[in-house]
Amino acid sequence: MTRRALPLVMLLGAIGLLAAPSQAQLTDQPLTGAGILKSLSEQVGAGHGDVMTPGSAVYIIKRDPFRSIRRGRQIFQRKFTISQGLGPRTVDGQGSIAADISIGAGLADSCAACHGRPRGSAGHGGDVFTRPDSRDAPHLFGLGLKEMLGDEITTDLRAIRDNAVTQAMNSGQPVTLPLTSKGISYGQIRAFSDGQVDSSQVEGVDGDLRVRPFFHHGATISMREFAAGAFNAEMGLETGDPMLNVAAAGGAIVTPSGMVLDGSLDTTEAPVAADDLDDPDGDGVVNEIDPAIIDHMEFYLLNYFKAGRYRQTPATRAGLRIFSELGCTECHIQNLQIDSDRRVADVETVYDETNGHFNQLFATATPLFHEVDDGMGFPTLKVPNGDPFLVENIFADLKRHDLGPNYWEKNHDGTIQKEFITEPLWGVGTTIPYGHDGRSINLREAILRHGGEAQASRDAFASQNLKKQSLVEIFLNSLVIFPPDDTASNLNPGNPGDPLFPQDGHGSINLGALFNDPGEGE
Repeated sequence: MTRRALPLVMLLGAIGLLAAPSQAQLTDQPLTGAGILKSLSEQVGAGHGDVMTPGSAVYIIKRDPFRSIRRGRQIFQRKFTISQGLGPRTVDGQGSIAADISIGAGLADSCAACHGRPRGSAGHGGDVFTRPDSRDAPHLFGLGLKEMLGDEITTDLRAIRDNAVTQAMNSGQPVTLPLTSKGISYGQIRAFSDGQVDSSQVEGVDGDLRVRPFFHHGATISMREFAAGAFNAEMGLETGDPMLNVAAAGGAIVTPSGMVLDGSLDTTEAPVAADDLDDPDGDGVVNEIDPAIIDHMEFYLLNYFKAGRYRQTPATRAGLRIFSELGCTECHIQNLQIDSDRRVADVETVYDETNGHFNQLFATATPLFHEVDDGMGFPTLKVPNGDPFLVENIFADLKRHDLGPNYWEKNHDGTIQKEFITEPLWGVGTTIPYGHDGRSINLREAILRHGGEAQASRDAFASQNLKKQSLVEIFLNSLVIFPPDDTASNLNPGNPGDPLFPQDGHGSINLGALFNDPGEGE
C-alpha cells in the first residue's frame, strides 16, 4: 500500500466542467424534466457497501469523496415525493404532542425547505411547533466542525473523570479534578475510592460528560442521528439504518464519515424502522431512506462550508474588542482547536472586492487528504490527513447556559427548558430573526434579551453609548453565511465578461470540482 501526495491539478482540474448550479430545492429530472439528473434509486446506487463495491456509498466516500459531497448536497435539496415515501407526519399528526414533540415538526418535502436561506445553501429559515413558542431552524454551516469539537471535548472530559477515579482508588482518598477542554471549563468532577463519582459540580453538560452539539437545547450527539431523525420527523421518511440500530442496541460502530457511536457509552437515538423491510408509518413504502442516502448526507454535512466573514474594517475590529471587553467571549469563544480533522477539504470565505463578483465574497478551497494506493486496481483511497485544525470565528463554547426567563422555553408537557447550548455566532449577520424561537427581531434586542449567567455582560452592553453598541452590531453583522452557487472561488473564479453576468458567470463553490468529475450529473 503506497501513499501519494495530492497533485494540485486534481484540485483545479475541473474548472469549467462544473455541473449546473443548484437551487434551494430541486425536483427529480427523470420525473419532472428539470432538476437533479439522477433518480433517487441511482443516488442510492449499490447501497451502503464497502471500499470494494463500486457504486456503493462507502466506495464513493472513500475513493471519490467530492462526488459523495455533491451527491449529499443534491439529496439535501431533493424534493421527495409521496411515491418515495414522503409523509405522513409522525402518527399522521395525531396523538399527544407532550409525549412526542415530533408530531409538531410539520411536513416538508426537502431538507432545504427548512434550511435553505441564502439561496442554495444549507442555511436557515424554517420554524416548527415542537414547542409552544416554536423552534427556529438554525443554519448548518460548519456542522461537521461542531460534531468533531463536541466529540473531542467529550473524550477529554471523560479522560479526566477516569483519571480522577484511578487516583482516588490508588490513594484511598476522594479526588476532585477540574473539567477543562480546549480552554473551556465544564466545572469539576469528584471521584471516590470505591470508583463512584459525584457529578453535581459538572457545568454545561450532563453527568455522563457527553457534549451534544445539536439542537438548541443540546440533545443529539451526531450528524447521522440528526439526519435520520429529521428525515422522519420533518418529512415522514423512515430509515432502518443498521449502524444506528446497532449503536442504539448497545453496540459500537464507526460511520463512513469517521464518527464513533458506542452504545455502551452513550444513548444513541434509534431510527424508527427496525430494518429495510419495516414500514412503521404504514404507507406501503419500505426502505424510504436507504442507509446509502444517510451515508452521503452525513459526509456532506461533515464537509459543509464554514460561515464566512464580510468586510473587516477598523469598525469591525473595534466592535470585536468591545464585545470581548464586555465579557461576551467568556461563552462565545472566538477560536477552538480540533486535534484531528476528519474532513477532506476546507473552504475559507472572506470579503474580496477584487475577486468577489457577487456579495464581494471569495472562497478558497483547500484539500485536507492524501491518496493511498491499496493495490486493488480501483481508484486510490482518499484518506483525511487527520491534522489539527483551528476553527476560527466560531464564537461558541458547546456548553448549556441559563440565560434567564426571557430565554426560557415552555415544553408541551408543561415543563420549562431553562438551559440552551451557546449558539455559535458565525453567520449571525445573515440569520435574522434571532433566538432559539426566532422571537428577537435584531441583534440589539437579542443581546438585551440576555439574563441569567449573561446578565453582567448584558448590562455592560446596555450601559455603553450608542456608538459603542453600534460597533458591536457592525462586528456581528460581518459574520455571514452565503449562497455557494453565487460565490466565486478558486474552483470557479467566475467570468465578469459572461454575457449573462451577473445573472450567471459570477463563479461558484463546488467541491466536486476538486476532481475532474463531469459525469456525476447531479
